[in-house]
Amino acid sequence: MRPTRSFSNALNGHNSRFTRSAEEPTREPTRVGFLLLDNFSLPAFTQALDTLVTANLIEPSACVSTTFSIDGRSVTSDLGIVICPAASMETSSKQPLDLLVICGGLRTPLSASANLSAWLQGLARKGVALAGLWNGAWFLGQAGLLDGYRCAVHPEHRGAVAEVAHRSQVTTQSFLVDRDRLSAASPAGAFNMVLEWLGEQRGTALTDGITAILAFEASRYLRTTPALHANISEPLREAINLMSANIEEPLSQDQIAAYVGRSKRQIGRLFQHQLGTTPVRYYLELRITESRRLLQYSDLPLLGVAVACGFVSASHFSKCYASFFGYSPSKEKRFGCVRGTHRETS
Repeated sequence: MRPTRSFSNALNGHNSRFTRSAEEPTREPTRVGFLLLDNFSLPAFTQALDTLVTANLIEPSACVSTTFSIDGRSVTSDLGIVICPAASMETSSKQPLDLLVICGGLRTPLSASANLSAWLQGLARKGVALAGLWNGAWFLGQAGLLDGYRCAVHPEHRGAVAEVAHRSQVTTQSFLVDRDRLSAASPAGAFNMVLEWLGEQRGTALTDGITAILAFEASRYLRTTPALHANISEPLREAINLMSANIEEPLSQDQIAAYVGRSKRQIGRLFQHQLGTTPVRYYLELRITESRRLLQYSDLPLLGVAVACGFVSASHFSKCYASFFGYSPSKEKRFGCVRGTHRETS
């Protein structure tokens, strides 16, 4: 069975992993290289890499990543774990890149060779976006590639970056995406840095899906909460919050309008202009998204899920669910409680 409905932009990211069609045209992959320097921050590197790997769960082959070192030899991380890169810096020219991430760390020596600076300058001329993790921005600044850009650097190295990048603004933020220059000062910043850049390259539906997967505790225990953009008006934000808080017993459109202090027609216009959908459609999508979460992460029976999400009957719920996902809720994978086989010992 094929889905006959699609989710609106506000909730598409939460469900994109489960609604992608095999017939959808594939796009060229986003190619990311990681230059690993001595004593690079392994947590920052893995956070950035995990973002790309998770993207491939939602959109197969969306991202391709490659690791480099200066000379192609293995590199020891800040945790003492040795990583064997796929290639050396010099052979990287044979592999087209969209983004090159310089992976530094607290104990990474701040000394750049002429070859490294020339390589980075060559990538910049080709239009490759450049990024630095921890103190990786120092190498961009030393190569003269941060002029006119803002950057994020770990506090230990902000002064050093300011010395080599006189025309750059060294900030106290944990990460920054400033056009084609990216930087992060921490592992969490590395995740958010790649996430924001990837959203610019491939759309927010993908990055919303990545966030939904990696935020496991929230996806398992908390109700579905759509990512609200900063430019959404306060009345619309309030209406969405009311809907999210009233899943089991949905409010009527008149009730929502009264609580928000706007007319029913005004609320409808807000949804249409800012989210591209209607309040009724959005409310249904919110309840369907919540029902999928409950099916996957709770032990509620099918009827219990239907009731918890405001559906008057299991048959109506099943019909709505299938229209969005292309299969009935009874066929949804359930991860809520996995019981092992008990073996008796004699």
